[in-house]
Amino acid sequence: MDTPRTAPCTTASLPEDDHFHDECGVFGVYNHPDASALTALGLHALQHRGQEAAGIVSFGGKHFHSHRALGSVGDNFNSEEVINRLEGPMAIGHVRYSTAGGTVMRNVQPLFADLVFGGFAIAHNGNLTNARTCRRDLVERGSIFQSTSDTETILHRVATSEYRKVLDRLTDALSGVAGAYSIVALTRQKLIGVRDPHGVRPLVIGKIGDGHVLASETCALDIIGADYVRDVEPGEIVIFSEAGMQSLKPFPKQASRFCIFEHIYFARPDSVIEGRNVYEVRKNIGKELARESHVEADMIVPVPDSGVPAAIGYAEESGVPFDLGIIRSHYMGRTFIQPSDTIRHLGVKLKHNANRAWIKGKRLVLVDDSIVRGTTSVKIVEMMRNAGAKEVHMRISSPPTTHPCYYGIDTPDQEKLMAHNMSVEEMAKHIGVDSLAFISHDGLYRAVGEKQRNAECPQYCDACFTGDYAIPLVDKEGNPGPEQLTLLSED
Repeated sequence: MDTPRTAPCTTASLPEDDHFHDECGVFGVYNHPDASALTALGLHALQHRGQEAAGIVSFGGKHFHSHRALGSVGDNFNSEEVINRLEGPMAIGHVRYSTAGGTVMRNVQPLFADLVFGGFAIAHNGNLTNARTCRRDLVERGSIFQSTSDTETILHRVATSEYRKVLDRLTDALSGVAGAYSIVALTRQKLIGVRDPHGVRPLVIGKIGDGHVLASETCALDIIGADYVRDVEPGEIVIFSEAGMQSLKPFPKQASRFCIFEHIYFARPDSVIEGRNVYEVRKNIGKELARESHVEADMIVPVPDSGVPAAIGYAEESGVPFDLGIIRSHYMGRTFIQPSDTIRHLGVKLKHNANRAWIKGKRLVLVDDSIVRGTTSVKIVEMMRNAGAKEVHMRISSPPTTHPCYYGIDTPDQEKLMAHNMSVEEMAKHIGVDSLAFISHDGLYRAVGEKQRNAECPQYCDACFTGDYAIPLVDKEGNPGPEQLTLLSED
């Protein structure tokens, strides 16, 4: 297998970047002569799901080939030389935003190992809630970990399983983990896709010519001209091999709890997830917001880019004009300036700037997807005031975020979540708006096509708004974690 390569990281989140981040996106191709090139294109389409690292592993008939690097897809898979080294008709790829494990080369996926049955590569979107407990048990039995990623826990469980066949080993490995996972895996003969029994994270099946595709979102199928076939079902394992497509459902059936934040923020607006167009859902959220909490205003202004579809829906429902009162720079890369505190507080202007001539003297309704720590909201509102806005109201297309996520979203500790510490009225005063309102839980569920939220068994995972964690938080309950074991240092 080729040696992983390191490339400089060219993108970075500013301290003012006050959004949740999904952990990653996955992609896989079976039976196509340009498998690696298609995988690189698919990862481009999934770049919004993770910008810290990217990797591809392919199989060329005799050997596995790998290219993994820190940074974006475009920075690392931008030459024929790289793609040509990744030969073969099968490949899997991964884009990463770290939630479990730091941003270092040994955590970049897909992970690969030579096991008793041959080479095995795996990439994972989600987060395991018992990874620390499993890791402790594996280390005590002699496993040697090379990364701090929870995905390696699955790899070691496959390696140490007493079953003979690959699928039996993988099923055995996953039966002992808890949490959220959408997985693509590659062997010498098979491309495999799996979703956890609750189906928290997305995974779809596509068809291109005589080949098959697995992807986190349908937008990644569109970029390569693949046809959407269907979603991988919760708890399903799909296998692509010379025998065609095979489907297994080896796990006990659980209630579906797809992450509702995919509809609010994570997925690209042009994707279709769980049978629903994301852009349409976000417009519906804006319409529900307008019905629930409209205020007299002259202009509906999205906080770009994530607030745009909801703002359009809000404007359509309220009859108030939609306008771009904030202009976003799309060319903000890593800055190497070492700023003073004064300059650091101006950092939000690298990303957003007021459309001063258009908003002066106007009553504005700002529409954004969420408030996490509140740092960006404070600066955006201050920017609107300084540009001469007469009134500034804020409407949020998600309920208040009161709890952290343990299923694959990078969230602050609960104590750092503004909605955990303050009432809506206190948040409005702190942010500096004339009024603040969030969509209700039932309003959000109406926007995704449900009559209301089922309190007994919610139709989606909404733990970040309700604290209703469907999957046990094993590690959080006090089990030893990897930091209590002897590991390689983070360097």
